[in-house]
Amino acid sequence: MRRGIAATALVASLALAATACGGSDSGDEADGPVTITWWDTSNATNEAPTYQALVKEFEAANKDIKVNYVNVPFDQAQNKFDTAAGSKGAPDVLRSEVGWTPAFAKKGFFAPLDGTEALAEQDKFQPSLIEQAKYEGKTYGVPFTTDTLALVYNKALFEKAGVEAPKTWDDLKKAAATIKDKTGVDGYWGSTQAYYAQSFLYGEGTDTVDVDAKKITVTSPAAKKAYGTWRSLFSGKGLHKADTTADAYAHIQEAFVSGKVASIIQGPWEITNFYKGSAFKDKDNLGIATVPAGSTGKAGAPTGGHNLSVYAGSDKAHQEASLKFVKFMTSAKAQETIALKNSTLPTREDAYTAKVKADPGIAGYQGVLSSAQPRPALPEYSSLWGPLDDELIEIAGGKESLDKGLGDAETAITKLVPDFSK
Repeated sequence: MRRGIAATALVASLALAATACGGSDSGDEADGPVTITWWDTSNATNEAPTYQALVKEFEAANKDIKVNYVNVPFDQAQNKFDTAAGSKGAPDVLRSEVGWTPAFAKKGFFAPLDGTEALAEQDKFQPSLIEQAKYEGKTYGVPFTTDTLALVYNKALFEKAGVEAPKTWDDLKKAAATIKDKTGVDGYWGSTQAYYAQSFLYGEGTDTVDVDAKKITVTSPAAKKAYGTWRSLFSGKGLHKADTTADAYAHIQEAFVSGKVASIIQGPWEITNFYKGSAFKDKDNLGIATVPAGSTGKAGAPTGGHNLSVYAGSDKAHQEASLKFVKFMTSAKAQETIALKNSTLPTREDAYTAKVKADPGIAGYQGVLSSAQPRPALPEYSSLWGPLDDELIEIAGGKESLDKGLGDAETAITKLVPDFSK
């Protein structure tokens, strides 16, 4: 799950207009290399240069293929691809967030990859990640990066306050108060975004929906308890008040990396930015722990990440070139390179080399992956966070009661999954 990627909409729209022709506009390539278009949705500053270098490496080894690389802001990519694919103008390859994969597969936008060279080394990937790339028994993406949320904390501030990484949300409240008393800075700053609140649901043994029962559960007693706990972490000694501005993500991140707040909930996509902050010039000062547990005693965080998927509308030549490109980009060598350069988590075990594990950020997040909870096989699942994003910010800001906000979210979710009961 990627957040806070900066890019101007104007520049992005101009670039996309010029390049979003994918396999539908193959051009006259009979006497030259096949040119495929790849929409990369990674951070343009921290991650994209690594991918661009790998593209050049791929082209050098495959003279018959050229890759038209386009970096698309993550927060715009889903809608842009949906529009482009619907008009037969999508890129040949998309870096697809795991939640988008089944949704686009359901619409027929992605080509199944089972039996292709892109999945020739399927047994090397973590099985749960392959499952997340499936829809109705077929695989529509090759796992490219994976992630989950963790409690990241400033070891020096925690040690100065004499506290340890909290095991429960109640422990976190106590630790935050102590940190405030001992160091003068807030102990914790939470997010109002629904994705970041997901761990509170898991800690109560529930979710936004029960897929097996085909029921919306966002207003269930367990969910209300979860969101009640989430809301309680915006007030109290050492707990930073909710930031309801459009730049909240950046504010939270900046406060953490500069040592102005001792802990936040965050994913490994920010590891490189952590290291750029004054508080983590010494990388070993970055603490990474499993998210605190709820009243069930269990802790859980959503599994995120990205797949590389191939556009079903591309012609045969472009699809064949795309499959070769996807295989290269998801190889053990490429994943090791990406991990070392970008500090992201590989999706295949053989890419966790000694060099990769030497990065304390990667090693720390690898240690909490066991608490990651795969998303259910529901194409609409990721879209359910949209209504909750709208309501949780109102709840956190004191503009709506918990009951009203969750009730309104339930009404909106009903429209997304109309065959689910309340």
